[in-house]
Amino acid sequence: MSAPRQAAPAANLARTVVFAAFIAVLGIFPGFYLGGAAVPIVLQNMGPLLAGSILGARRGGASVLLFLALVAIGLPLLSGGRGGIAPFVGPSGGFVLGWVLSAVVVGLIVQLAPKPTLLVLLAANLAGVAVDYLIGIPYWGLMIGDLGAAAAQSLVFVPGDLVKLVAVSLVAVAVHRAVPAALTGTARRAPTES
Repeated sequence: MSAPRQAAPAANLARTVVFAAFIAVLGIFPGFYLGGAAVPIVLQNMGPLLAGSILGARRGGASVLLFLALVAIGLPLLSGGRGGIAPFVGPSGGFVLGWVLSAVVVGLIVQLAPKPTLLVLLAANLAGVAVDYLIGIPYWGLMIGDLGAAAAQSLVFVPGDLVKLVAVSLVAVAVHRAVPAALTGTARRAPTES
């Protein structure tokens, strides 16, 4: 039995950079504020989920870190043309910072599963969204001084995030079927016949 084949370092780096760029492209779609919430509803939070679903934990997390580093140095890549340090210290800062752990959690679940089926991807992306909420809501509560209000206002995100995680899971399962495990950096061994 041979070990799984590793992708070339340059290919892994390219995938990481491409996904950071993809997250930036999702920022072209402006966020909108619903019900007076201080945190916008955006499409951009689909990027970290997809990065984890396809690239795995390490490279998915790295792509989000690269994207956030570019935002931190001032590039206006967040939805609505936001950049610099301000988005990290505002009400939505916890959700943005949570994207890193979200991508890592999704990637770990997908990597640990025997096969990236739709059910696995749905569970992984649901966990990724939950992790983002676990970081974002307390951070938002700290910013406005009311954790209960932040949690209540976060309920407006749930329907949209459920739709987004289903869409991401469908895209990811299609990619995994078309390019079996090539994007996660290893080629899974074909099952041996007994």
